[in-house]
Amino acid sequence: MNETTRLPPQRSRDGTRLHGGYTRILMIILAAVLVSGTATLAVAQHHHSHDMSAPSAPDAREFVKFPPVLVEETLANMRDHLQTLQEIQLQLGMGHPDMAAKLAETRLGMSSLGLHGAAEVSKYMPQGMQDAGTAMHRAASRFAITAQDASVTGDLKPVFAGLAEITAQCVGCHAGYRLK
Repeated sequence: MNETTRLPPQRSRDGTRLHGGYTRILMIILAAVLVSGTATLAVAQHHHSHDMSAPSAPDAREFVKFPPVLVEETLANMRDHLQTLQEIQLQLGMGHPDMAAKLAETRLGMSSLGLHGAAEVSKYMPQGMQDAGTAMHRAASRFAITAQDASVTGDLKPVFAGLAEITAQCVGCHAGYRLK
């Protein structure tokens, strides 16, 4: 095909324009991540389900005491964070890094702190937990910029690295702390 010959833009079922092969690549990556995550979960469950007579390792995470009403609000906020991560992945899979950026900043980024009552909740957090939360919110704001850039450049590697940085903060905090 020479430079003057152009194919008409591809459209999805809902009529939105598809950006070249990026959508197909994103869907393949998303499917691979989901399959590998399911396999990892299955292996983890497999290893933990056989010998019920063996003593389980004690939960070594630091117990963080919140007032009961803040426990429920904090857990609801964390569920919203998880839902937001899923929605970000969906938008990336559909080839909409700009929408993923908007979700990240408004619901996870530094501009979302007012939504979560972060100032009130942080009073009860140990410094390490506060640091992990701040790192997650900052990572989400950086991700939002990176995803916006990808809307223009088409380079998705930094986007996925940024998403991994956000989830690493979640994993680290949940591995170190627990609420009751």
